[in-house]
Amino acid sequence: MNPMLTDFSRLDLSRLPSPCFVVDEIAVQQNLAILHEVGEQSGAKVLAALKAFSMFELAPLYQKTLWGTCSSGLHEALLANEYYPGEVHVFSAAYTEADLTEILKIADHVVFNSCSQWLRFKNLCARAQEQRSGLSFGLRINPEHSEGDVPLYDPCAPGSRLGIPRSQLTEQALDGISGLHFHTLCEHPFEPLARTVAAVEARFGDLLPQMDWVNFGGGHHITTQDYDRTGLVELVRSFQERFDVQVYLEPGEAVAIGTGVLISEVLDVTETDRPQAILDTSATCHMPDTLEMPYRALITGSGELNEKPYTYRLGGLTCLAGDVMGDYSFDQPLQVGQRLIFEDMSHYTMVKTSTFNGTKLPALAVWNSETDALRIVKEFGYADFRSRLS
Repeated sequence: MNPMLTDFSRLDLSRLPSPCFVVDEIAVQQNLAILHEVGEQSGAKVLAALKAFSMFELAPLYQKTLWGTCSSGLHEALLANEYYPGEVHVFSAAYTEADLTEILKIADHVVFNSCSQWLRFKNLCARAQEQRSGLSFGLRINPEHSEGDVPLYDPCAPGSRLGIPRSQLTEQALDGISGLHFHTLCEHPFEPLARTVAAVEARFGDLLPQMDWVNFGGGHHITTQDYDRTGLVELVRSFQERFDVQVYLEPGEAVAIGTGVLISEVLDVTETDRPQAILDTSATCHMPDTLEMPYRALITGSGELNEKPYTYRLGGLTCLAGDVMGDYSFDQPLQVGQRLIFEDMSHYTMVKTSTFNGTKLPALAVWNSETDALRIVKEFGYADFRSRLS
C-alpha cells in the first residue's frame, strides 16, 4: 500500500459523522502539483480520470494544474463539463446513439473501442464535427502486451473486450481518426509503461505518424515516492519528437493516492470461534476493491494477525457472509463506539459505493491539514437509498 501524505490521527474524529470519507485538500494539491510538473516538463497533457476519484467539491483545485478530465461515459462527461476545467475526453466500451449524441455536444475527444462502433457512428460524428471543429476522434488499441498481475484489472488479458488488436484495425476504420488510445496498466510504476510503449511502437508504429495525438491511458502511479518521473518525462519527450504527436496521460488513482481515509465506528464486539467486531461500514458497500482486487486495507495503529495483543476479525454490517475487512490486531481491546481509520480510501471507493441491504452511504468531508478547517460536504440517508429504486 502507499504511504499516507497526511497524518489523519491529528484530526479530531468526534467532529465527524460515521461512517465518513475524509479527504485532505492539501494532499490532493500536492499530487496535482506533481502531475502538473510532469506535464510541464514532458509536454504531455495530463488529464484526471474521474472513474477513480470524482469529488467535484475539489474541482477548483484542478484549475491551472491539469489539462482536463477523462470520462467513461455520458454521466461522467456531464460532471466534467459542469464542474471541472479543461478538456473533456470520453471513452466507453460501447455507446448508445442517445448517449453519444449528448457526448458529442460537450466532449473534445471521443474514443471508440471497436472499428464497428466507429463506422456505425461515423456520420453522426462528422455532423457534430461540422458544428464543433475542435472535436476529435480516436480508437482504443490493444497492444497485446500484458503487465497486469490481476486478470480482473488487465485490459490485455486473453479474451479482453477492451481495445482493438492490430489484426482487426482496418484502413477503412482509420479514416477520420486523429488519435490512438491505449490503457494497459493498473497501479504500475514507470518500467511497465516503457515496455508497453515499446509494444505499441512494434505493432502500431507505422500508424503513429498519421496521428495528431496518442493517449497513454491511466494506471500510472506517478505521484508515489518511488515512481521514475524523470524516465516518464524522457519517454514522453522522445515519443512526441519521433512521431510528432501530442501525448496525453490520464491518471486517476495518482490524483488521490494517500489523500483520504474512511472513518468507521465499532458497533459490536463478540466472540465466536475468534473475537469479532462489527463496524458501521462495509467492505461490500464502501470499499469493494478490498474484495475484488483483493487487498488488505490498512487501519491506523493496527497490526497483522496476532502481531499485537488483541486480534479481531473485522466485518461489515451487511448480511453477506463475506463482508469482512480481515484480521487486525490492536494494542488495546476494541470498544463499542470506538472510531477506526481505514487509510488511503479516496480512490476507487466513493465512486463505487452501493446501498446493498439499505446500507447508509458514508458522509463526505474535506479537511485542510494545515488549518484544521473541516467541512462536511454531504450526508446520505433513506432518501438516497429510495431514489435508486422504484
